[in-house]
Amino acid sequence: MEIHYLKKLAEIGFSIIPCKETKQPDGAWKKYQSEARTPEQVEQLQSPKFGIVTGYNNIEVIDVDLKVFSTLKEQKEFWDEYLGFLTDNIDDFEKKFVIKKTLNKGFHILYRCSEISGNTKIAKLKGHTEALIESRGIGGMVIAYQDTLSKINYHEIQEITPEDRNIVWSCSKTYNYVNDIPLEPKKEAKEYQENEITCWDDYNQKTDIFDVIGSDFSIVANHSKKYVIKRHGSSSPTSGYVYKEDNRMYLFSTGTIYPHEKQVTPFIAYAWKNHNGDFSETAKDLYNKGFGSRLKSKIKQLKESIEIQEEKKINKEDLVFPIDIFPIDIQTYLLECNSKLDSSIEYMGVSLLWLISVCIGNSIAMEVKKGWIENLSVWISVVGKAGLGKTPSISNIVFPLTKINAKEIKNYIKESEKYDYYESLSKKEKEEHSEVKKPIKTQFIANDITLEALVDLHQESDNAVGVFKDELAGWLKDMNKYREGSDLEFWLSTWSGKSVNLNRLTRKGSFVEKPFIPVLGGIQPSIFNSFYTDENKDNGFMDRMLLCYPDLKIDKYNDSEISEDILKWYKETIISFYDTIKSIIKRDDEGEIIQLTSTFSPEAKTEWKRMFNEMTDIQNDDEENQYLKSMYPKQKSYIPRFSCLIHVFNDFFIEGGNSLIISKESILKAEKLSKYFIATAKKIKINSVDVSKLKNTITANKGKDEKTKLFEIWKLNEKFNRSETAELLGVSRMSIGRWVKEFETSKK
Repeated sequence: MEIHYLKKLAEIGFSIIPCKETKQPDGAWKKYQSEARTPEQVEQLQSPKFGIVTGYNNIEVIDVDLKVFSTLKEQKEFWDEYLGFLTDNIDDFEKKFVIKKTLNKGFHILYRCSEISGNTKIAKLKGHTEALIESRGIGGMVIAYQDTLSKINYHEIQEITPEDRNIVWSCSKTYNYVNDIPLEPKKEAKEYQENEITCWDDYNQKTDIFDVIGSDFSIVANHSKKYVIKRHGSSSPTSGYVYKEDNRMYLFSTGTIYPHEKQVTPFIAYAWKNHNGDFSETAKDLYNKGFGSRLKSKIKQLKESIEIQEEKKINKEDLVFPIDIFPIDIQTYLLECNSKLDSSIEYMGVSLLWLISVCIGNSIAMEVKKGWIENLSVWISVVGKAGLGKTPSISNIVFPLTKINAKEIKNYIKESEKYDYYESLSKKEKEEHSEVKKPIKTQFIANDITLEALVDLHQESDNAVGVFKDELAGWLKDMNKYREGSDLEFWLSTWSGKSVNLNRLTRKGSFVEKPFIPVLGGIQPSIFNSFYTDENKDNGFMDRMLLCYPDLKIDKYNDSEISEDILKWYKETIISFYDTIKSIIKRDDEGEIIQLTSTFSPEAKTEWKRMFNEMTDIQNDDEENQYLKSMYPKQKSYIPRFSCLIHVFNDFFIEGGNSLIISKESILKAEKLSKYFIATAKKIKINSVDVSKLKNTITANKGKDEKTKLFEIWKLNEKFNRSETAELLGVSRMSIGRWVKEFETSKK
């Protein structure tokens, strides 16, 4: 590139930088991302190559790398098709875009636009790690090349409309291979057996996408790997593609009932065409039409496996965790972990609720009505005896977040080392060294639940700090120490989202205006029962805890293997959800989070008022056990929280789903979840009372042998809890059964 031409580019608003033969910038160039060299400065440059800084003066580049294709024939076919695609869909394309051929089997498409972004990988082919199409925008650069394929050169670069840019990106995204939902290995129809295939997989395998969309689109071109389709009545020459290999549609047009810029399977297309995108209703519809085995039989098996004490106040149905509150793809993942890894549906379900809460954090709050705002924090205790797989079940859900958290910790340590080194330099050495600013800790999951550690962490990770502990016994124990400035006072404030100010003799005061600290951890039932004290009953602490206590047995070795694909899919999905929430967080001039607010739709509001009044009636019922109905006031806070958590998470799985208006469906799902936690809490409270009676009877007969103690228990209640009694007496259930038979025989 001639220096006089580069000087001309500098005159019209290009930022020019020198580059090495390797195409890397020669020297520091961050300054020139916001401040261009003058034409005179450019004239003084001497370098084997020169670069154009993208992002400066709204310049953006689409970088097409044809090296990913193995043959020249494939490269030419793709470029001709891609260029034709852009030309067909953008008026006067050749007059608006600069196209340069690179020296390394690729092309640069340059333009100016008022809306640009940072460097982005736009499209990757199936089985490839390198991007086929990516952008160079804010913070990027490209080499300046001589050969021009377009009618205009660099100095004639045009500013295009955001609409034209959107078409370029949409067309480019059609080449990105995306596996939206985890699919089971394909099977022949004769191999279908009960519980082996979901209805959506079955439908996708048996249905051609054109059977669903044929009345809405026509084929306008037939390429080797895809059909080009056009919506009936569309003014544009094309609307999208149908991939032949995967039987999926990709639309870049928004003028249809179907999602755009997303891989659409026959199942997804059917859902939008017949059920307005409601996957649950679609699954029910197709199941009834004979597709797959769906979830019904597995849920039924799960219900039948649950054995609980006879108690009229507990609905057995409510004790089954309602996994249908989650998107259908997530339900598949939970059931796969359940069947292949023997993980508890209940433990995984509540852990996912905690995960969603941590991801959303302070970014969104729930406005129940004017003046009543709920944050979305949850406290969850996973209750179960040792060896029942609490930790593995939880880990199957939270591992994507813990990986992100670990990465944040490592980055902080690395940046802290750089900062410490910089601070150790002399004043003169610092002048010769690039400035290193003190890093901010971005860790957002804590194992240490001391107040000092949490407050320090929360001051930097202000959206949320999730507490995840294998054992919560120590945390709960501290709640029994109710005094001014105690841990309990702190935690009660954080649950409500009220500001906390930690003042201890050993430290300076620390203030968190909007604490958001969801809690998740395990605890053994014998330890948990001891925390149902009158004090904790009065202050409402235990009723803030959402309890998960399924009746489980230790499984024998399971030889089934879970698919790597579904584990990878789940990990990538959760990371994407976390990143999506992170991307919507906006801050004011002082760096504080500007909180978005979610509200009820009119239909959801009607359901909410019904639920609220039903719970109020229970609270006012003189015949209702006071001990059992104490959790209802907190459920009046939790149901709105649940509805928002469920709504936001489910919306993430729907193309274009970004509404903060809570739907009727979401509030009804929240009600299901609330009933589950209420039923579980009643079960634990009843069990706690029973255990307390057993302990009192055993204590009253101190010094007597175990058989005599059991006889006293049996006289008071012949339907006593045998498992708990065996554990308290330190004998086997077989001994309990044998002694009871003797008591019954002697009674006759």
